[in-house]
Amino acid sequence: MTLAARWARRKITVVVIFSAILYYLLSSSYSKYQIDTIIHRTKPEVVWEYVADFSKMKKLNPTILDFNIIADHGNLDHWKYSVEYTERLSHWPHSRNTAVGHFSVRKLPEAEGGQYLVASTHKTCFLLGLFCLNSKGEFKMSYLNEEDTFCQETVHYQCPFLFGRFCRREVEFQRTAIMANLNRHFKQLV
Repeated sequence: MTLAARWARRKITVVVIFSAILYYLLSSSYSKYQIDTIIHRTKPEVVWEYVADFSKMKKLNPTILDFNIIADHGNLDHWKYSVEYTERLSHWPHSRNTAVGHFSVRKLPEAEGGQYLVASTHKTCFLLGLFCLNSKGEFKMSYLNEEDTFCQETVHYQCPFLFGRFCRREVEFQRTAIMANLNRHFKQLV
């Protein structure tokens, strides 16, 4: 084997190994985050109506910069809408991303718990849309007792292995801010 052939073989081997390592570090897996809170002296239906209105999400989530409703249909029993929004990262505020979220807003039948639900799926894109991640959320509101509302949000989010801690901090920041701002809003009304 000639020197040029051996050199070419080494180059190919290095490129394949480097590509495999890079793929492993950037490949995405799903993680779960769950948070809950109690909103005192407020009915679940009132909290549900507030959370379901995306224009209020700009007040609840400090990372959202702008949004545009791109689809809206349904009725009071089951309302669906889609929204395109721009947000900044809380721990890297100079970076902006765009996302499309699809929301399903409904009250579950009593046989399924009778909870008020805002379910959503999101596709969040970075680097001018070249790198996108998916997430799925479920925000449930139910009676804790006759006066208070129990809110629970569960988020399943996709994140590359290399950025796992960064993604977790971002999800924690946003979800904690939303719950704190939701509590603050309803405390003002009481």
